[in-house]
Amino acid sequence: MSKYALLFDQSLCIGCGACEQACQSEHDQKPHKPTKLDHESYTWVESLSDGQYARHLCMSCEDPTCVSVCPVAALEKSSFGPVTWDAKKCMGCRYCMMACPFGIPTYEWYSTNPRVRKCDMCVHRVTRDLPTACASVCPTGATNFGEREAMLKEAKRRLAANPERYTGEIYGEKEAGGTSVLMLLSKPAEQSGLPDNVPQQDLPHLTWNVLEKLPQIIPVWGAFLGGMYWLGARKEAVAEAEKKERGGHND
Repeated sequence: MSKYALLFDQSLCIGCGACEQACQSEHDQKPHKPTKLDHESYTWVESLSDGQYARHLCMSCEDPTCVSVCPVAALEKSSFGPVTWDAKKCMGCRYCMMACPFGIPTYEWYSTNPRVRKCDMCVHRVTRDLPTACASVCPTGATNFGEREAMLKEAKRRLAANPERYTGEIYGEKEAGGTSVLMLLSKPAEQSGLPDNVPQQDLPHLTWNVLEKLPQIIPVWGAFLGGMYWLGARKEAVAEAEKKERGGHND
């Protein structure tokens, strides 16, 4: 279990964009107002139709699918919480983008030396026991940072104290097996621009449930393909022999 986590409370977010600005400054990005997650926007505060706001960023899964599918180990899950990316290892396959159940990683399509871009949960701060940049500037307490167990306990306390304020669940507590970003939503996930069909079991585990059966499948499938190859080769050999025989008779 990760040491740290973020807790986002949708009911307290006023859409000020302080978290966006702090994130950009922390990562030496040009100041701008994001309209989506992209190579220059690791977090995005989306304005919803009814005056509420939703926050988007890497969920830092406890058992990340992006890490499990990366063939060169360019992505790594830290025990502190962040999921980080190593440019020196990445070969640009973008499997992580396809595998992420939350659709988070983006790509520098414009660049001749493109990188995978996403929130790294301020790994350079949290590994020194400092809060993320976004949590340190939030004026309303909508974004909190602390030990994961403490954040989860606080989320449950708020749910119990004001059940009418929230949807009744903690988004990220169980999604994809649990994440290091926990969200108290006052609007359902789908209405908050978040995927509402993420399995509650960690996805790498589901993958291995299939892969572990391959040793039983491969010998049978391999024997079948081997047999088909032999039949094809045998057919060609017979046809060649018949051709030669016909040629000999013509002489």
